[in-house]
Amino acid sequence: MALFESGNPTLSDKIFNRSLNPANTDTMTVRGSIQKFGFLLLMVAAGAAYTWKLYSEFKFPTMMTLMWVGLIGGLVSALIISFKPTTARWLSPAYGLLEGLALGALSAIINDAFKKSYPGIVLQAVMLTFAVAFAMFLLYNFRIIKPTQKFRAVIIGATMGIGVFYLVWMVLGFFGVNLSFMAWGNGSPLGIGISLVVVAIAALSLILDFEQIETGAAMGAPKYMEWYGAFGLLVTMVWLYIEILKLLSRFANNRN
Repeated sequence: MALFESGNPTLSDKIFNRSLNPANTDTMTVRGSIQKFGFLLLMVAAGAAYTWKLYSEFKFPTMMTLMWVGLIGGLVSALIISFKPTTARWLSPAYGLLEGLALGALSAIINDAFKKSYPGIVLQAVMLTFAVAFAMFLLYNFRIIKPTQKFRAVIIGATMGIGVFYLVWMVLGFFGVNLSFMAWGNGSPLGIGISLVVVAIAALSLILDFEQIETGAAMGAPKYMEWYGAFGLLVTMVWLYIEILKLLSRFANNRN
């Protein structure tokens, strides 16, 4: 059985297994990964605060430019880190900052769009994201939810299915096929149901991420894998935040 299996593609069994080296004396620790994850969150917050400030100052062209820089740059840096984990110590802070630029702009736009129907939607999304993450940590820490082989298979399969579904949705959009239930703010039962399922899968993926970090430390992965583990955890947290924000935007139309 593989030592590492995660619903997060950045935390795969092959990458962690390749990193194991008995000659390494400076090894990965859980505390080290958590500390580096905290630093990456600060980078996200810094980037988000900057583009949010640009929005409040009505500097929309600059903000939109930085949003696209964040989206594209974040994707490129994430791909490089995923294929070459040794770069995580340098590129993961850049990834955090770039994701922050994109998330800050997106959040500012959504916050303004729903300021009447759902005041404070972004703040609630942030609080819910951390609350869900903390709840998942407790469930994992006290072994209330155990990442069994069957659990891993379900979460990995569901994550891949969501990825394929989103890809098909985007491709259809290029050909002018509009799936209205996928739009932000669409409060249809189908749209809400899909968002609830995706939020649940993103949340449960955190269980697998926690396991990968803990197992990596136990197996003596090299020190740079602390950055890689923190990066993988951040990827899931960003996904969870976006999906929670989208879910809340769907509820906004039902509050009138």
